[in-house]
Amino acid sequence: MTDFLSIAYPWIKAVHIMAVISWMAALFYLPRLMVHHTEKVGLSGETHDLFAMMEYKLAKVIMSPAMMATWVFGLLLVLTPGIVDWGAVWPYLKGAGVIAMTVFHVWLMRRMRGFQRAENTLTGRQYRLMNEVPTVLMILIVVSVSVKF
Repeated sequence: MTDFLSIAYPWIKAVHIMAVISWMAALFYLPRLMVHHTEKVGLSGETHDLFAMMEYKLAKVIMSPAMMATWVFGLLLVLTPGIVDWGAVWPYLKGAGVIAMTVFHVWLMRRMRGFQRAENTLTGRQYRLMNEVPTVLMILIVVSVSVKF
């Protein structure tokens, strides 16, 4: 298995990066949809139904599969011999960042389900603030992997 991982490493890394880009795009966009849904649309009517459908499809068709692919190909990278220096700090920081990003993903899925049920208790300002979470986590993850301290 380790021979396969070493040979396939560039392809695994490429798919991992594409999955991360897709996941991050959805994590950035879904809270913005929720800001507009909250501030401009409300929880009933045709436009609500349209926004609820857009949020659902973004979450289920793009965001969740991209997260799963990110995890699978990321774990394959971790299992590739010689890639991770477990004596350094960066793999643990990256891991904590990815786990936190996954928690944020789950939080967004719960918010999306709330909009599906025409329930929402948060304000547009709260969604705007939460929209900064993936940015901060992305910085932590990218710096950890790039600088490797």
